[in-house]
Amino acid sequence: MREPEATLPRTRVPEFPDIMDIEASGFGSHSYPIEIGVVLGEGRRFSRLIRPPTDWQHWDTAAEAVHGLSRELLTAHGQSPLAVAHALNALLAGRTLYSDGWVLDQPWLNRLYAAAQIRRTFHLSPLELLLTEPQMQIWASTRAEVEQELDLMRHRASQDARVIQTTFNRSLVACRQAAAR
Repeated sequence: MREPEATLPRTRVPEFPDIMDIEASGFGSHSYPIEIGVVLGEGRRFSRLIRPPTDWQHWDTAAEAVHGLSRELLTAHGQSPLAVAHALNALLAGRTLYSDGWVLDQPWLNRLYAAAQIRRTFHLSPLELLLTEPQMQIWASTRAEVEQELDLMRHRASQDARVIQTTFNRSLVACRQAAAR
């Protein structure tokens, strides 16, 4: 007689997951976070520029061309890693946020908290953990539609987080509608 298959409880996928996006000084191992953007499931937004500590020296002009943030702007208007880390902890304690660039965003977030010398009170996970195969198949085209509709003029962390969250929602709804047919 066969044992019945164990089934895991199905985790409810939020329609509007908490999303984090990070802009950085470059893309290599010496790069560091310069802006953090968050859009929460209930719609609240968070954005902070980060003033690089003196030992964060790497700067990639190609990355600057994408995000449009200069070292001078960060020095003049950015907050210290400690101030940004405290603000993130206060807003996000106990939450799980998702990133579409987790492979890069996780090390940058770790670098921020190492510089701040405090413990992070939230978790960052890859967005792919929430995506279904059908969502993945329509992700690029859905994102292109969202970007065109939102017509954002700047490539910035909080706007990217909004695009990611909206794309997630729209692709989820489209897949549910297709499955119901």
